Amino acid sequence: MTTRVRLTYEDYAALPDDGRRYELHEGELSVTPAPGPVHQATLRNLVVILHGHVSARGLGEVLPAPLDCILEDATIVQPDIVYIETARLSVVSNRGIEGPPTLAVEIISPSTTGIDRRRKLQLYARYAVPSYWIIDPLAKTIEAYRLTRGAYREAGTLSGASAVSLPPFADLMLDPRETWPTL
Repeated sequence: MTTRVRLTYEDYAALPDDGRRYELHEGELSVTPAPGPVHQATLRNLVVILHGHVSARGLGEVLPAPLDCILEDATIVQPDIVYIETARLSVVSNRGIEGPPTLAVEIISPSTTGIDRRRKLQLYARYAVPSYWIIDPLAKTIEAYRLTRGAYREAGTLSGASAVSLPPFADLMLDPRETWPTL
């Protein structure tokens, strides 16, 4: 019989700083390659858009990866972008975000599609992250999910050429021309 090792934050903090992206998913180590240029350009564009909107209205903080989001001692993730509304800023600490952010954003890459669409969708729901966006920069889509009674329900999609608002930002119209990189 094989005993599974359940890693904790202490184990995670001791991992080497070798350029890999480490996360703990309920005690299990997850390692993914560094993202590519389209991923990073999409990340940059969205951080600029979201940060501008949030800071102009005093709505909280928008922070890009890498940033530890410590959902529990054995579940540490690094969403590509996190938004923490003003009323919940107490979750920000020197270690990272200690508890669920208001919004977790994952930009999928070929190596992370399954993780972001299944494993992280389940983790974020389990740890009560109110909103989750899955972004596919190649398909040029943003799928927005809202937590309802412990499960995510699709709450909107950005696709095509029309601007839309997605939760938790009812008054922000995301313009596809500003969202997607030209790489």
